[in-house]
Amino acid sequence: MKEGGLGSRGGSAGFGSPMDIFDFFFGGGVRMRGRGDRRGKTVVHQLSVSLEDLYNGTTRKLSLQKNIICRKCGGCGVREGAQRRCPKCHGSGMEVRIHQLGPSMIQQIQTVCSQCQGQGEWIRPRDCCLTCNGRKVVREKKILSVHLDKGMKDGQKITFHEEGDQVPGLEPGDIIIVLDQKEHPVFRRSGDDLIVRREISLADALCGCRQVIRTLDNRSLLLASQPERE
Repeated sequence: MKEGGLGSRGGSAGFGSPMDIFDFFFGGGVRMRGRGDRRGKTVVHQLSVSLEDLYNGTTRKLSLQKNIICRKCGGCGVREGAQRRCPKCHGSGMEVRIHQLGPSMIQQIQTVCSQCQGQGEWIRPRDCCLTCNGRKVVREKKILSVHLDKGMKDGQKITFHEEGDQVPGLEPGDIIIVLDQKEHPVFRRSGDDLIVRREISLADALCGCRQVIRTLDNRSLLLASQPERE
């Protein structure tokens, strides 16, 4: 709520001139400000990957749904030629009421427009775009090619700039892919090292043994231990 009084010269408090009062009612004085960041939200997706994917590098396809601006109406939400400006607030997004409290006192009250909820736009159902039903955006399938470089780590993030949901009047946000490494049945990763555990018998430990380990890139490594010497 904003209140003010009339000065001795008859000026309106809160207005530069008497004409400013009319600007409020005809869309010239009130504008919605600070409606938030001019960039859309960042969307985060997890991508399940194997240890082989991170070791060898690969390209994965990720299918997702995103909002795109309606091509039929161009993101305005109405059919061609229809009126979008709210008739109650004249597009300002605010309602302003002036109350005379006395011979030298007025009260000015600003509230969010009850008809358009502060958006400055109000679309009659019969004027809605038939493609997006007045929502200004439509859902569309998007396939991202996620390139995994050799040596990438669990939890590492890959950013696709401006691939997020589209919103009229905003720059698209980003899509962030977070790598989620699945547990491997043989190897465990520790930094840049791979650790494997093998159980051997007492006889093999005393007499020596030879074992072959298949690596993540399908190479064969021969592990040989020497017999215990007295």
